[in-house]
Amino acid sequence: MTLSSGTLYVVATPIGNLEDITLRALRILREVDYIAAEDTRHTGQLLRHFEIDKPLLSLHEHNERNRVAQIAELLAQGKNVALVSDAGTPLISDPGFPLVRELRQRKLSVVPIPGPSSVLAALSVAGLPTDRFVFEGFLPAKSTARRERLRALAGEQRTLIFFESSHRVSDCLADMVTEIGGERLAVIARELTKRFEDVHGATLAELAGWLSADPNRNKGEFVVLVQGAPSATEADTPETRRLLTALLAELPTSRAVVVVAKLTGLPKRALYDLAITLNGSLAMAND
Repeated sequence: MTLSSGTLYVVATPIGNLEDITLRALRILREVDYIAAEDTRHTGQLLRHFEIDKPLLSLHEHNERNRVAQIAELLAQGKNVALVSDAGTPLISDPGFPLVRELRQRKLSVVPIPGPSSVLAALSVAGLPTDRFVFEGFLPAKSTARRERLRALAGEQRTLIFFESSHRVSDCLADMVTEIGGERLAVIARELTKRFEDVHGATLAELAGWLSADPNRNKGEFVVLVQGAPSATEADTPETRRLLTALLAELPTSRAVVVVAKLTGLPKRALYDLAITLNGSLAMAND
């Protein structure tokens, strides 16, 4: 079978275990004219393992825009190019978006070669809702910006998925406890498909403690998944009503809502609406 000419193939590669590469991915890598790689040294090791010898083009965040014209010209000449990242599916928190966008605008062929993805691998084993989710990639490196982003996401009802680095994951979990709530369920998926793979679920507060208890747990590559915020209906439970009623008797409404949100992980908007309802009921009872 002869490949169609002038095609960019977006090829997913293993995130750890080399056995996860697909037969189709191997065929494409063997048949294309060039391979554009995020790190040619890293990809070179993968290709040598599978005895593939192809010209490599570096394509990373610092040279991607300059490479676009070159790869577009190769495709226009009838050459086929495979795009790979260091691991997993290209473009998912990896280079490639400007290239794919430009090629599609030029009506050049772009074909996906699906395969491993740490996002979907983590989601499939997390035990959190999978019907609706949102991928946030890496949060800001600085705590102030990170907490601001987490604050904006605290009311998101879809399962939240993040990437995080080993040297920031503990600080990230601490900020999640502060801004999302320590009682929110979450999962850490570490070193997926690798020798020291570890998937651990608990509340955010418990996960933060679990990480700090053993320095080895802070090593590797992390996917952090957080259960979405409950809806207003889900927030209105007998237990939440009792807690909020007790605090409303002692604190202003806004302060009571903040305290309950931190204790339960429930969204402040839903708790505020419930607090207004409870205040009305209390007022009627006191008349």
